[in-house]
Amino acid sequence: MTAASTAKETRQFQAETKQLLDLMIHSIYTNREIFLRELISNASDAIDKIRFDSLTNQELLENNADFEIQLLPDEETKTLTISDNGIGMTYDEVIENIGTIAKSGTKAFLAKMQESTAGDGELIGQFGVGFYSAFMVAKKVTLITRAPGQTTGVRWESTGDGTYTIEECDKPTRGTTLVLTLHDEYCSPERHNENFLNRYTLQSLVKKYSDYIRYPIKMNFIKEEKPLDEEGKVIEDAESTQTIEVRTLNSMTPLWTKNKNQITKEEYHTLYKDLFHDWEDPLEIIHSKVEGAVEYTTVLFIPSHAPFDFYQRESTSGIRLYSKNVFVMDNYKDLLPEYLRFVRGLVDSPDFSLNISRELLQHSSQLTKVGKNLEKSILKTLETLLSKDRPKYQLFWKEYGKAMKSGVYSDFGSRDKLQDLLLFPSSTSEELTTLAEYVERMPEGQTVIYYATGKDRASVERLPQMELLREKGLEVLYLLDRVDEFAIDALANYKEKKFQSISRGDLNLDNIDTPAAKEETEAITKENQPLLTAIKESLSGKITDVKISTRLKSSPVCLISSDQGISLSMEQILAEMDKSTFKAQRILELNPTHQVFTALKNLHETKPGSDEFKDYCELLYGQALLFEGLTPEDPISFAQKLAKLMADIGSTK
Repeated sequence: MTAASTAKETRQFQAETKQLLDLMIHSIYTNREIFLRELISNASDAIDKIRFDSLTNQELLENNADFEIQLLPDEETKTLTISDNGIGMTYDEVIENIGTIAKSGTKAFLAKMQESTAGDGELIGQFGVGFYSAFMVAKKVTLITRAPGQTTGVRWESTGDGTYTIEECDKPTRGTTLVLTLHDEYCSPERHNENFLNRYTLQSLVKKYSDYIRYPIKMNFIKEEKPLDEEGKVIEDAESTQTIEVRTLNSMTPLWTKNKNQITKEEYHTLYKDLFHDWEDPLEIIHSKVEGAVEYTTVLFIPSHAPFDFYQRESTSGIRLYSKNVFVMDNYKDLLPEYLRFVRGLVDSPDFSLNISRELLQHSSQLTKVGKNLEKSILKTLETLLSKDRPKYQLFWKEYGKAMKSGVYSDFGSRDKLQDLLLFPSSTSEELTTLAEYVERMPEGQTVIYYATGKDRASVERLPQMELLREKGLEVLYLLDRVDEFAIDALANYKEKKFQSISRGDLNLDNIDTPAAKEETEAITKENQPLLTAIKESLSGKITDVKISTRLKSSPVCLISSDQGISLSMEQILAEMDKSTFKAQRILELNPTHQVFTALKNLHETKPGSDEFKDYCELLYGQALLFEGLTPEDPISFAQKLAKLMADIGSTK
């Protein structure tokens, strides 16, 4: 059949097209409102084509160069009409393009355009099945089209049952008109957001999905007005008059396509608030355009504040994807690593590889490359903030520091990239410090980076283990967040300096302590070995060892953990996560210069193995637990032993 034929004929869709229609109607799209985006995109493509072809043949325009897309909802006929004055189609093109999957002609057009020197190539294309999305909401689809230079138009119609009719028709203007006869459920006033005859619903969908299409998308609104009297006041009892107001629904110019030097900070802030419904200005803006193997433009925002539930909910990304100014997907999760999930923004690229639905992007090398580039760009921006605007970076850290630290232990490949961005409180200042700044301040002879864990600064500074380090003027990092120790354990070292908990194993003070001090500790240990052995036996099952402490100065006792296995603080965290099978190897350290040590030593010499000695050991262990912020394993027994001790002391006076 050729364009010269006049009789209506009925044709079968290709078998693949019939399968596609069934998928389209039942499962491809989870959100049926997307049909409007697809059909508007097709209309925009058609106008792109006529604009390009007219560069070498002005007659194709037929004196109709005011390009636009029109929407016309009609409640009486339950139809939604979408019209454009684009390239249109001939009879044969309709059969080829509409009856066959992915025969929109756009790929062929792109190839033709790439061969040309004219650089006008803003074609969405490569989607292939957008037209068929009309059947998600329509029980009948009618297409009326005419290509430039043709004397007649073409009328195509289908109910999606596997067949379609096609015939010639009159159409005075170039372009395509698509009439959707909607299913009742999609034109019911009760369905609100899915009433696709409601002008305000359509206006909202255009704003959401197609705001940056370069051609005006127009729709008529009926405006009712009452006449005014001589004083300019409304005559309430007069009849209203109706006028038609034509509104353009889209802004047409994506902000991100402009040169960033031409965009004001206020415009960026407005874009951010419009897209992400925040009432505050963003803390930082990153706008870049990349050309090369993968071409894309991105505008990223770091919000001023994290959402109140940011650290309690399943992580979501705030990245919106566009392909040549057309919205494709919201909250795309796989573009940025999870630790950067606080970043909001958009990426627009003609190179995105898309599968059968624009809702589901294929994992592709292009997307992977874009994601890695975005991560680098964000981290570089943060590095600049840290070095040039420390107060602003500290505002960022207050909101998102935990997320950044989580990236150190959850994303192995990011450890080296993140370590210089970390901030911690420390014993030398109220200000936060970087690891590099800590290492710079290390005195000669210090070989490790000391850290202490606790719930807050005050509790850490009261730890008995802090006493020796404070006396020697050695700086200690304070790990006050639950994620901190995970991050430090994952790093293991920084600039060849090992991280050393003040509550684990040896403090590595060999280069700082004098040989005499070390010899003195060894002598005291040897002298008191029977006492240490007796305490260890008394507390069997609770501790793995008892040692003379080198880290205590004023406190009688402290509890540390072995270098092997987990720390005491990690044990608490895992217990809260119901992973209580993990236990630290507990070591009790005693201060040999404290009166309590002397009393315990005397008791062991006079009453070795007595219940009184065992009670003293239990009290000492309970005290060590309390210093660590832990509760004695049997609080009632601990309280009773303490009361008995107080009573015994009172009775001897």
